[in-house]
Amino acid sequence: MDKSLTAKKLIVTVTLALTLLVVVMFLCSLMGTERVSLRKVFGSTGPQELVNPDYEIFVSVRLPRIILAVIVGAALACAGVVFQAILRNPLADPYILGISSGAGLGAIIAVLSGLNWVFWGRSPIAVFAFAGAMGTIWLVWFIGRLTGKSHITGLLLAGVVVNAFFSAVIMFLTSVAKSEQVHSTIFWLMGNMAEEDFFVLWLSAGAVAAGILALFYISPQLNVISFGQDDARNMGVNVTAIQTIAFAAAAFITAVAVSLSGLIGFVGLIVPHGVRLVFGPDHRQLLPLSGIVGAIFLVAADTLARIIVAPAQLPVGVVTAIVGGPFFLVLLVKHTHKVGWLGK
Repeated sequence: MDKSLTAKKLIVTVTLALTLLVVVMFLCSLMGTERVSLRKVFGSTGPQELVNPDYEIFVSVRLPRIILAVIVGAALACAGVVFQAILRNPLADPYILGISSGAGLGAIIAVLSGLNWVFWGRSPIAVFAFAGAMGTIWLVWFIGRLTGKSHITGLLLAGVVVNAFFSAVIMFLTSVAKSEQVHSTIFWLMGNMAEEDFFVLWLSAGAVAAGILALFYISPQLNVISFGQDDARNMGVNVTAIQTIAFAAAAFITAVAVSLSGLIGFVGLIVPHGVRLVFGPDHRQLLPLSGIVGAIFLVAADTLARIIVAPAQLPVGVVTAIVGGPFFLVLLVKHTHKVGWLGK
């Protein structure tokens, strides 16, 4: 734990990061295939006007999509931080324990079933993906608990096996599905931002914020657990309780993110590492900064996805992989000689 990290220093750092996030959101809201005049957007009387394309594009299309990217990016980045801490694995990401395959299986079942109802503003794909992600993660957790002392190893092995099995089921269902159903499933699996109702955005933002706050509350204990369970127990930390809380919160916010956007890779892997390499491994700072940087990264990536092949759009998951990989390698080469994964 970094003893030089004071509350004042943390507040200043987070405030500066939030300011950068707001600036990025504002700039990205002005980018797109259509030019938007802020004078027309804020100077109009709003949606009562018969025709105001600037207002509609800004308020109904770009703003909800940017807010969605903030929610998903923050959730995936914070979940990545936690899984890397409790699994003590630098390659851990939000999908390492089979969440991706569980969500994908739920999504393809929803597509094949042909359901078209709406639940709290969410389509069957989103609802089934959320249920599949949550069901899978708790199946993996249950199997891991059965392994006893090798709990962490059991979690990783259970995640690999469950992920492989569900992936095989997904391939089987895809092979017997109709062509239009396959297209819908693959497009969802690539990860995409879409315009959402503001009710859904506020509900999702509240759920993710609650999960991140819970994780921040136990961040000092995560610092200790990162160095080993035995050391943590010797320092009086209830390892089982902290791991359970961290696992539950991280799994929940990941499932929310997956239900909103599909599977977006690299955010939960490279953002925590990038922040850790630059600012250090203290989870009191690592968690909030990773959430903010994850939001910035995904907002920028989604903006690129909107404009790079306009008027068509790339899946944002493709952009995060193409842009994120080389960027992380640059950070790794530049900073790895200064700080290790655990600050050793």
